[in-house]
Amino acid sequence: MKWLKKSYVAIVMAFLYAPILVLIVFSFNQSKSRGAWTGFTFGWYEKLFHNQMIIQSLMNTLLVAVISSVVATVLGTLAAIGIRNMKKMSRTLVMNVTYLPIINPEIVTGVSLMLLFVFVKSAGIRLDFGFTTVILAHITFNVPYVILNVMPKLRQMDISVFEAAQDLGCSPSQAFFKVVIPEIMPGIVAGFLMSFTYSLDDFIISYFVTGPTSQTLPITIYSMTRRKVSPEINALSTIIFVVVLTVLLLVNVGDARRERELRMKARDRV
Repeated sequence: MKWLKKSYVAIVMAFLYAPILVLIVFSFNQSKSRGAWTGFTFGWYEKLFHNQMIIQSLMNTLLVAVISSVVATVLGTLAAIGIRNMKKMSRTLVMNVTYLPIINPEIVTGVSLMLLFVFVKSAGIRLDFGFTTVILAHITFNVPYVILNVMPKLRQMDISVFEAAQDLGCSPSQAFFKVVIPEIMPGIVAGFLMSFTYSLDDFIISYFVTGPTSQTLPITIYSMTRRKVSPEINALSTIIFVVVLTVLLLVNVGDARRERELRMKARDRV
């Protein structure tokens, strides 16, 4: 049975990562052809960094992702703490409402936000479609992911540690930053990374709320692929994949090191 399990895992991994491997390989292909290998080159990477449209869209995407992820992480963390302190019935109701933006189709969310911004503008509030609307939209769909990442850490936390910190002289705010935040930090980091990733990747919602000068990278790639897929897109996708993979590896290594240190401290106490 071991060979069957290994074969199953190998097939799944190949199914998931073979397309990415092909994309990476063809980002170094000398030809524009997607079906023939004609030689190795870094030319498409060089052209990529000279393509002002892609670079500007990438800067827009990073700006939106960073701002929306930071704001969503702060709001989502505070919301999770507030939800945790609610009564059971109220907490269940609020958590069910929190799930709605996640299970709701993105096209419905995008159209709804577009109509909301149009209504706000018609009411006399100056809100043109651009960076502001894109950032607000990204914050809207990122907050639930932060809440869902922070809530399990709050449930795992021993509330007596927070109370002990106050008994030892900490004010509620000091105990919050010295006890609660370190305890739930893995959930906060996971929520931030998930928000950042979803923000980088989002196309549908951004398409409905963006402006002519605030196009994000997925929208720019879509407009390019309507004509023909350029190998520059392969090069850009490869860079994004490598950066995301590196960040995830660093986070996982940090978590593993932190867990190992906690186990060693627990062993020393015994």
